[in-house]
Amino acid sequence: MNTAYTKQFRFWQRVAKLYAPFMKSSGPLYDRIVRRCLPYLSNDMTVLELACGSGQLTFRLAGRVKRWEATDFSDKMVAEAQKRASLPNLSFAVRDATALPYPDSSFDAVFIANALHIVPEPGKALSEIHRVLKPGGLLLAPTFVWTGNNGHRLRATLMDLAGFKVLHRWDAAAFSEFVQQRGFSTLEREVLPGGVSPLCCLIARKI
Repeated sequence: MNTAYTKQFRFWQRVAKLYAPFMKSSGPLYDRIVRRCLPYLSNDMTVLELACGSGQLTFRLAGRVKRWEATDFSDKMVAEAQKRASLPNLSFAVRDATALPYPDSSFDAVFIANALHIVPEPGKALSEIHRVLKPGGLLLAPTFVWTGNNGHRLRATLMDLAGFKVLHRWDAAAFSEFVQQRGFSTLEREVLPGGVSPLCCLIARKI
């Protein structure tokens, strides 16, 4: 595990028990994400979730598909999510998004929310996502994006000081281009207000 991964891992291990209570105020934003993603999910799909955290979006979406595997690289985050687990089609595992153990073409969709901007090697994660998706499979990647807004810069600085490192500060267009360069075609891109910065709800298809 390189230095950036080690720092991120230690941060999420440390805040795992506090994360769900802290994020309650983001409920309206999560609901908007769900409304954008639900039309792309169906009851015959197998979905892999990366960076599930303690399940803020997991439990809002997993019941709509055939099978949902929720994963995170923090075992303590996964343990917090498992405390709330009740859906029979939902399973959990500790996984590194940049080194997935699944065979090629295993999933109909991959869901990774609010994470690619803090992954040290997002290109590597997208390569793994592309590999495990079936031909034509879907990537659902709501991701915080950044502007030149002074308030956003200040919040990013304060987050850095707290140990939450924002490693990639794309705007919505740059984020979409980043994903497209790695074998995906954008189906939908909508910027949603709320949270620490605007969120780009990006939905793309493997090509």
